[in-house]
Amino acid sequence: MNTNRYAAVGVFVLIGLLCVAYMTIKLGKMEVFSDKGFELKASFTNVSGLRVGADIEMAGVPVGKVAAIDLVRTETQTTALVTLRFDRDMALPDDTIASVRTAGLIGDKFIDVAPGGSEEILQAGDTIVDTEPALDLGSLIGKYAFGGVK
Repeated sequence: MNTNRYAAVGVFVLIGLLCVAYMTIKLGKMEVFSDKGFELKASFTNVSGLRVGADIEMAGVPVGKVAAIDLVRTETQTTALVTLRFDRDMALPDDTIASVRTAGLIGDKFIDVAPGGSEEILQAGDTIVDTEPALDLGSLIGKYAFGGVK
């Protein structure tokens, strides 16, 4: 009699754990088994405030997430290499522009992608050459407040 009760409780707990795992993945907007889409890279001089998992938007529509941000140092410069993971296959020209933008005045950072008009299409793993770094609002306000803006 007790073994039936223990089995029922065990099944109930297992179902509860599966529900929690499912909701965690769905609410966290994680992609576990997705093989759709492709990755591109973009090199920025400044990605201040951008985080892994930030949205990638095109015309205001989310089309992917930032997969990784790596620091690349050479003898002449230091840049941030951002790996962009797009959710769906799309043909992006090689003159596409990637910009670090802010949602609202002090909101989260995201990558805005604006496709160009070139005939050449970027392939998975290629690098977006035209980029615009994050705007540092604090330094702009400081320059304006202390007369550095002319």
